[in-house]
Amino acid sequence: MIDRKLLIEKAFEAQENCYTPYSNFNVGAALLCENGDIYTGCNIENAAFTPTNCAERTAFFKAVSEGQKNFTAIAVVGNKAGVKQGEGDYCAPCAVCRQVMAEFCDLKTFKVIIAKSTEDYLEYTLEELLPLAFTGKDM
Repeated sequence: MIDRKLLIEKAFEAQENCYTPYSNFNVGAALLCENGDIYTGCNIENAAFTPTNCAERTAFFKAVSEGQKNFTAIAVVGNKAGVKQGEGDYCAPCAVCRQVMAEFCDLKTFKVIIAKSTEDYLEYTLEELLPLAFTGKDM
């Protein structure tokens, strides 16, 4: 069972750690493992831009680097610095992050929650966000 409110709260907490001196666009993510563990991530920018890492990938890489490989859901929040929780818009994962999700998650069952607040969120399956995904089955 997914505690959506807790997952969204953890994403907002992660958002507080962003390093975004160039875009000032702060994203936080909270990744729910099948065993109930939650790994968080924030976006981390770099002046060269290419080495920049999104919040979602930060959470996935932290989890995988600690032996986790079974995931249930991720909550993602993001907006310009200074925008208060509940304001602004939804922040969907970029295509690269969706591809990383497809590497580790079941397209039909993995949930992607994009939220403005714990009460105002949208929920999709990964398959809805990444139709015709390229996965290891295609290799």
